[in-house]
Amino acid sequence: MSSKVSRDTLYDCVNAVLQESARKHRKFLETVELQIALKNYDPQKDKRFSGTVKLKHIPRPKFQVCVLGDQQHCDEAKANNLACMDTEALKKLNKSKKLV
Repeated sequence: MSSKVSRDTLYDCVNAVLQESARKHRKFLETVELQIALKNYDPQKDKRFSGTVKLKHIPRPKFQVCVLGDQQHCDEAKANNLACMDTEALKKLNKSKKLV
């Protein structure tokens, strides 16, 4: 699947998950995993990452985030104790599929 998902579709799916979660209550913490694949991405050609995401709620202490960005974003991520990967690290991932 190499198409973009619209915001409305994403919100509809998230609301469906939340409604089902409220309907059938569990006695443990439920999680939802989201995977994003960077297909047809050439780090030599496409060197621009942009965007800011502010989380609505404070994540759990075990919550892990990896920042993909340029050197400025990686420096900011390291200052906030977040894992980060720059374009050089993405090139290494492209060469060695075992690291993914």
